[in-house]
Amino acid sequence: MKKNIYRSLILIIGIQVIGLNIHAQLPSSIDTTQNWFLSWSDDFNEEDPQLDNKWESQNGPSGHILCSRWRENAVVKNGVLELQARKEKRGGQEWTAGNIWTKKRFKYGYFECRYKYAAAEATNNSFWLMTKGNEPTEGKRFEIDINEGHYPNEVNTNIHQWSDITIDKQGKKTHYSYHKGFPFGAKPGYSIQLEIPISVKKVRLTSRNHARFNIGEFRVYGVNDGKYPDVMSPTAHKDIAGLKNLASAENVKITSSGSYKNNQSENKLTDGNPKSAWSTQEMGEKWVQFEWDEDITIGCIQFLNGWQDKHNNWHGLMSNYQLQYFKNGKWIDITELDVTQSYNFAEEFHTYGLLWNEKEIIFYFDGKEIRREVNSFCYSETPIWLSLAIIPWSGPVTDAIDGTSMKVDYVKYYQQK
Repeated sequence: MKKNIYRSLILIIGIQVIGLNIHAQLPSSIDTTQNWFLSWSDDFNEEDPQLDNKWESQNGPSGHILCSRWRENAVVKNGVLELQARKEKRGGQEWTAGNIWTKKRFKYGYFECRYKYAAAEATNNSFWLMTKGNEPTEGKRFEIDINEGHYPNEVNTNIHQWSDITIDKQGKKTHYSYHKGFPFGAKPGYSIQLEIPISVKKVRLTSRNHARFNIGEFRVYGVNDGKYPDVMSPTAHKDIAGLKNLASAENVKITSSGSYKNNQSENKLTDGNPKSAWSTQEMGEKWVQFEWDEDITIGCIQFLNGWQDKHNNWHGLMSNYQLQYFKNGKWIDITELDVTQSYNFAEEFHTYGLLWNEKEIIFYFDGKEIRREVNSFCYSETPIWLSLAIIPWSGPVTDAIDGTSMKVDYVKYYQQK
């Protein structure tokens, strides 16, 4: 049975029995009973060949990513569009995936897509708008990435202006680009106060995170009656008089699983600068260990997770870790975290939305606003794009990607009456 029949039954039951809000995923500003109407949509309930009635495909190589993209990788089945990643040599590249865009062009309105991420790191699961071809009749050439999703739980929004390309001093082409990311579940800073203090010589942080990540300031404090600095404070090393970071003591030895490009950045963990960080090696289990030459008593451990850009966005966060101490010949957990248990966007569908008008660009996740910007150059019609890409900057490229897919339930476009 087609999923639209199921939806009809659910809506009928919901309206008659429990008064179900049939527009639950839409922002409250989109009132489809009064000011807005559904102007265009695709629920992917047709057979696979009918995809070509509304969509075009790339069918060729992609110079800036690691995969060529083809119509054969866009597969409609059981009411879902799958943009499939395959390890196969085609178009001069080692991988293939799918990239499609609408034949119809759109302008101001509310855009929404419901989809699951491909269940592998190094994939880019995208729903976006971009002018295509010649210079638009209004404004600049632009791109609005409603979401460039990275497995398992990262949402990335971007605004690009492609008309005015400049060349920097190194000869690199640049353009206006404003990125803002949302790593759900993971935090940029952790402060763990121990209910029962421990006396030990060794402490370590380990992670199974496949992608490289950054750890900033790492602080180990003694017992201080629960009085410790704010983990995000840029002056934490001097916020509380007399409180010393034992991880920066002279009698501590710091070792790790490795550093990015073997740059031995472990010393940045305790340099007092929250903007510097230990950046891990690319592959394998990641860990850093602190060892003192005699027992110390620990009441609190703090560390910064990732690095911060000029727009105060955080990047390079790990999604899982274990904090442990060594006692009686074995490692014992202090605490652990795995945000993928609660935030895995490959396991469940989520909705990604954009409200675009002449004055503003507003991004939504599951009907809730997450970002708002002034519109200063996005004034022309554009297709809607859906794409899966394989990229090296969101994790290691491994065979785990082969056979995964970005799964799209629907795309909708609303206009004001």
